[in-house]
Amino acid sequence: MTPLDVPAIDAGALAAASARLLTAAAAEADVVYCELDSPLGPIVAAATADGLARLAYREFNGGLDAILGALAIKLSPRIVEAPARMDTIRRELDEYFAGRRRSFDIPVDLGLAAPFGRAVLQACVRIPFGDTSNYAAVAAEAGRPRASRAAGNALGANPVPIVVPCHRVLRTGGGLGGYTGGSAVKERLLALEGVLR
Repeated sequence: MTPLDVPAIDAGALAAASARLLTAAAAEADVVYCELDSPLGPIVAAATADGLARLAYREFNGGLDAILGALAIKLSPRIVEAPARMDTIRRELDEYFAGRRRSFDIPVDLGLAAPFGRAVLQACVRIPFGDTSNYAAVAAEAGRPRASRAAGNALGANPVPIVVPCHRVLRTGGGLGGYTGGSAVKERLLALEGVLR
């Protein structure tokens, strides 16, 4: 058989077969992910069967390989890129950044957070859009009123920033405090919500 005798490959059939393989792989994966564009830069979103498990600022977290490597160690090595499975988070984030969404409806999997961290993050979810709290108040709401430093550490380790709005927590004296995406990103989120002018 010469190279000219090789049968032509139907591009449509190849694309359909590829789509079927990706769908099957995503169905078998423990974690699916995609990269999203945002006004804050590229974001990596990852979900388990229980919900959104990771929302990471790509550049601030060492790039895609570092984020996926950490997910493989902490959640499961069975990770597949599946943008179609992430359409809901993409839509909700787009609406949020466009000023049309004040809270998120997607399920969240806080399996990457420690027990006290989960309590702190659940307290964050109760802070309304356009409002703020402080580390001491969040620590108290999480059941440890004298653990404001530990609450700050838990907020810094928030696996799903923006959706779990840790950016709404400020220093007790009113300063911005730290943020997983950097202080400039925290300022932009607070400005988007009308807290900062």
